[in-house]
Amino acid sequence: MPKTLFSSEHFSVLKHVTRWTVLILPIAITIGSVVAFFLWLLSAAIHFRFGHTWLLFLLPVAGVLIHFIYKFVGKNSEKGNNLIMEEIHEPGGGVPKRMAPVILLTTVITHLFGGSAGREGTAVQIGGSIAGMFGNWFKLNAIDMRMVLIAGIAAGFGAVFGTPLTGAVFAMEVLTIGSMQYDAMLPALIASVVADFTVSALGIHHTAYHITEAAKTPYLLSAWLPFDLLLLAKVIAASAFFGLASYLFAGMVYEIKAVFQKIFKHKWLILVAGGVIIIGLTYLIGKPDYLSLGVDAEYPGAITIPSAFHPGGADTWSWLWKTIYTTLTIGTGFKGGEVTPLFYIGATLGNTLSVILNAPVSLFAALGFIAVFAGATNTPLACTFMGIELFGGEHALLFAVACFTAYFFSGHSGIYSSQQIAVSKISNGDAAGDASLALAMKRRGYLHQKLMKYNLYTRRNRPT
Repeated sequence: MPKTLFSSEHFSVLKHVTRWTVLILPIAITIGSVVAFFLWLLSAAIHFRFGHTWLLFLLPVAGVLIHFIYKFVGKNSEKGNNLIMEEIHEPGGGVPKRMAPVILLTTVITHLFGGSAGREGTAVQIGGSIAGMFGNWFKLNAIDMRMVLIAGIAAGFGAVFGTPLTGAVFAMEVLTIGSMQYDAMLPALIASVVADFTVSALGIHHTAYHITEAAKTPYLLSAWLPFDLLLLAKVIAASAFFGLASYLFAGMVYEIKAVFQKIFKHKWLILVAGGVIIIGLTYLIGKPDYLSLGVDAEYPGAITIPSAFHPGGADTWSWLWKTIYTTLTIGTGFKGGEVTPLFYIGATLGNTLSVILNAPVSLFAALGFIAVFAGATNTPLACTFMGIELFGGEHALLFAVACFTAYFFSGHSGIYSSQQIAVSKISNGDAAGDASLALAMKRRGYLHQKLMKYNLYTRRNRPT
């Protein structure tokens, strides 16, 4: 038995907690403040476009502007979230300070002119950039800098969605498939909580979502089981489709980037083409519902994420249209993020599947909301916590089932190509030997491979 009540280890723990609290507090407060400003500015830009619909016609021009901003100012920061993840995996040139203001500006430009993008990418890049800047000021070593960057990801993510626990778990889970960065737990949690508190203190409020319906089906084997087996079976079936939707989204972004880079010699023309196609699609469909975030309604009866939680709040193919719009926007080089559009895709797909499966609409919209995101980011645990933080703990089991099912059915794909693969989703699967998601997706790039083979064939057979 120890001679003293507290061992030297306890004092080391106290020193560790105190040190990281002191280090993270100014970083998290700064990130929260910048994210709050970003959310306010983004909302202002979106609502300004609602009142000036002609701005959509300038989307190609906005794309050219974004291209030259990154060419002359942003430079290597255009790699975005992947640059931060690469810096955590293998420290190199660091995360540039200019990343935060450049991504904030270009994301607002994208939404001002109607591009279908999100905000998570911007918040994470703001977090990583500010964290890296403070790390340099504090002259941190490589190990501590890695911790600080992970904390920056957590702060940005937790603050932008109002989900601090999810932000911390996401930052630990997103870096490596099949492995958690538990050594960063303390700084990530402190950063996410403080950044979220800062956003709230500055008067920025997040959209509230609610599951309002109870299960329509009677319990099966209710004398022995505390849940509805039939409802659980429906959730599993729907979640398989949520995972496939994640796979489709990630694959389309990859293929659009690859194909457009082969078609257009000049990069700025890719953004022009993307803007023109989005304008054409909007007038072909006859409504602007799939532009921008999809959270606020541009007109009464518009299809949004909140509307998908109600019967008749989405069309049968709303999820597919949003997939097309967003993959075109991101794949051709506009800025923002993918997560909020993934929420839209998941919620509207859940709405559609609830009708087919005769299931509660708001419950399946909520399940799709988190599960499509889980499959696209390979973060099922974080997304389970997100379901609990956003919708309450009553359906925690169904949240977990949906997120982990979608995670498996999305395969080795995702929106973050710099994710490393520590453990393959399937033992001895075809991605078991791939070191990163980029390698796994490149090997599966069917359209890209076909295009390269076609180009090679035409060069060989070109008349001399």
